[in-house]
This record gives sequence, structure tokens and C-alpha cells, in this order.
Amino acid sequence: MNRLTRRRRRPGAPPPEGFDRRLLAPMILGSVLNPINSSMLAVALIPIGRAFDAPPSQTAWLVAGLYLATAVGQPVVGRLVDTFGPRRLYLAGTTLVGLAGLLGTLAPHLWVLVVSRALLGFGTSAAYPASMSLLRSEADRTGRQSPSGVLATLSICNQTISVAGPALGGLLISAAGWHWIFAINIPLSLACLVLGALWLPRTVPQARTAGTDVVGMLLFAGSLTAFVLFLMHPAAGRWYVPVLGLVGGAAFVRRELGDREPFLDLRVLGGNTPLLATYARQLLTYTASYAYLYGLSQWFQDGRGLSAPQAGLLVLPMSVTAICVTALTGRRRQVRGKLVVGAVAQCLGCGALLLLRDESPLWLLVLVSALLGPPQGLNGLANQNALYAQADPARLGASAGLLRTFMYLGALLASAASALFFGEGATSAGLHRLAWPLLGVATVFLLVCAGDRSLARVGREETVNKPSGSVWGGRQVR
Repeated sequence: MNRLTRRRRRPGAPPPEGFDRRLLAPMILGSVLNPINSSMLAVALIPIGRAFDAPPSQTAWLVAGLYLATAVGQPVVGRLVDTFGPRRLYLAGTTLVGLAGLLGTLAPHLWVLVVSRALLGFGTSAAYPASMSLLRSEADRTGRQSPSGVLATLSICNQTISVAGPALGGLLISAAGWHWIFAINIPLSLACLVLGALWLPRTVPQARTAGTDVVGMLLFAGSLTAFVLFLMHPAAGRWYVPVLGLVGGAAFVRRELGDREPFLDLRVLGGNTPLLATYARQLLTYTASYAYLYGLSQWFQDGRGLSAPQAGLLVLPMSVTAICVTALTGRRRQVRGKLVVGAVAQCLGCGALLLLRDESPLWLLVLVSALLGPPQGLNGLANQNALYAQADPARLGASAGLLRTFMYLGALLASAASALFFGEGATSAGLHRLAWPLLGVATVFLLVCAGDRSLARVGREETVNKPSGSVWGGRQVR
């Protein structure tokens, strides 16, 4: 057992033969912190905008602020997990979530809320790479390489929270005001701290420590911010903003490839084309997914004229069908069929958005919402399984953090698209304008899935094409 997975047990207490089920509770609760904040906010954007007299183009920063912070936080926390182990980062991250919830509860104006959401982004960055690292250490200890069942459990729990989130957010807003969607993070944080302290394994850090690479972090964050600023307010006179983003991005890539301790370990991509394709699919998947979540929730209230609780209930069919699909297919390790079917369903869902009007009957709203669920149940979990098979085990934390980075880059694109196409209001015309580029994203996703032949090997072979020199299934792969 290596230093990162050595546990402190009672003298003479044998380790469990299978996966240590005590880890599930902190893993699940930590992993749902981000989706519950995402899904509750979806029905709170309109009430928050009305409270601060802010249009959708400004409240979109509540979405973008969280995902900018998370996109920066995920890869660096992933590297820190690889170095210091999951326990320390998990506890620090969930503490920050509680502090962010307190700040949001007391926020006097919109931009304090944006800061609170950014802190939430950093705080929720720890749970996913920590969970993937724990899965790898348990696989090494037990000799069982496939975590399909555990990954499916985590995915179903995340989707269950996505089901409850909009409805819970709507109820909290109607009963006590939008402040309570931030306050709920305080008890959730405390529960994570207790469970993490009780059950997460203590580890011995590696001899070397991860470099901070503040310059790399600033270049990455600055480049992303420049692109998001331009996408939210595109104009020919602001041509210099994306140019600055490109210059910053090029400087970032050059620095990271030449740094021994980079903020974002781009070397995990070296010689691993299947992993690059998985990251591209993740970006496309969540661009569409988050556009559905935030776009429809705002249109239900602003365009269709429903209340926040009613909008929350209408998002339920989307998440229910996603959970059902995950429960039916989650334990199957093969991913290519899931992705192709999910891509086709995504194209149909984007096309269905064009059918919605101000006077659309409720049964049509329920039907369209339900149709948008299956791609979320299929694509996200399939990408996780693909990453687990394709990534170098020694860099699994960094690779998992990078997968989440691409997920949140998709969320940033979705928030920018909502700000652009909704402008001063979430109207039916704006929803239709949003649907066309989403249909293009779904079509590209379908082509990428259908053309990636390496996906046929995922779940069918114990040893997959790993980077040269990596260890998989107890053997050296060259």
C-alpha cells in the first residue's frame, strides 16, 4: 500500500475486503454541493434580478462567477489531492463552502453575491478529485479495477439533487426569500466536515509538494474572463478583448508546458488522444446541459409567466428521466452506445425548444423538460467512465480535476449564451435564438461520439491504451 493510501486503523482491525462503504457518505454529500447550488440558483435568478433591479445579462454573473472559480480551482485542487491526499483538501473545501453560504446570506447587493458564488466554486472543487482519488486507492487495495457501480451511485445522487434543487429552491424562495438558497450551505458544510473527519482516510503526503504557480493561475483566469466578457457582450468595437484572451491563453500554455510544477498539468494530455476526445465531449455535453437548466428555468418565469416554485416543479421531469436512464444503464461499463444515443436525444431536445411559445400548454412544457433528461443521464456518466479507463492512474486526481474544468467551461459558455440571447429578458424569441446554436453543439457532439473508435474498447478490455509507462490492472503498459 503506497503512502497516499495508508490508513490509520485500530490495532488488529482488518481492512474491509470490498469497497469501504463508509466512504460513500462523505463522497456523496461532498459531490452534491455543486449541483445543489447550481440547480437552486436556476429558479432564483429572476427573483434575485428583481430584488436588485438587475437584468439577466447581470445576474448571469452569478452563474459565470461560480464556474470561473471552479474552472480554476478544479485542476489545482486535483494536483493537491494527488500530492497531499483527499482528506485535507476535502475538509478545507467544505469549510469554504460554509463561509461562502454565510456571505451570500448576508449579501447587501448583487456583486457581493457574485463573490459568494466564486467562493462556492473554489470550495466545491475538492469533492470530485478527492472522490476519484479514493476510488483509485480502493481499487488498488481490493484489486477490483472497475468502479462502475460507485460512479453510477455518485451520478444518481447528483441527479437526484438536481431533481430536488429547483423544487427546493422554489419552496425556499416562496417561504423565506432567495437568501435561503445560500444559507442552506451552512448545515451542508457542517455535515461534510463531520463525515469527512470521521471516515476519510488519513494519508502521508508525498515527499515533494505541489508548486503554487500563481502566474499560471492568473493567466488561466484572465484568459477565461476575457472570453466570457466578450461572449456576454459581443461587439466589433470590443475586438481587443478576445485578442487579449488568445494572447493570455498562448502564454499560459507555454508556461505550463515548461513548468515543473504547473497549475494545470497539461502533460496529462500528452500522447493520449482518447482522453483529449473525452475532454472535448465533456465541454460539449455541459454547454448544452447548463443552457437547458438556466435557460428554461428563466423562460418559465419571465417568458411563460410562472412562479419560482412552479418553474422548479417543471424542471423535475428533466432530472427524473435523467435518473431513470442512469439507473438503467449506469452499471454497464461500455460507453460508446450510451454516448451515441445521448447525442441523438440531445439533438431532439434542442429542436424541441423551438416548439415553445408564451401560450404553450403545460403538458408540452412537461414533455420538453422530460425529453432533455436522457442525454444528461447518459453523457456525463459515460465521460466519467471513459476518463477512468483512459487516464494515467498516477495522475488520476489531476485528470479528474481537468474533466471537471471542461465541464465548467461548458457551463461558462452556457451562461454567456443566456446573457447574450436573453439580453434584457428571457423571452420566447430569445429562447429560440438560444436553441439554434445549441442544436449545432449537439450535432458536433454526435459527430465526435460516432467518429471516436477508441470508445469501443472502454469497458471491454481490462487493459486500455494508456500513456506509455503507466500502470493499469497491475501491469506495465507500454
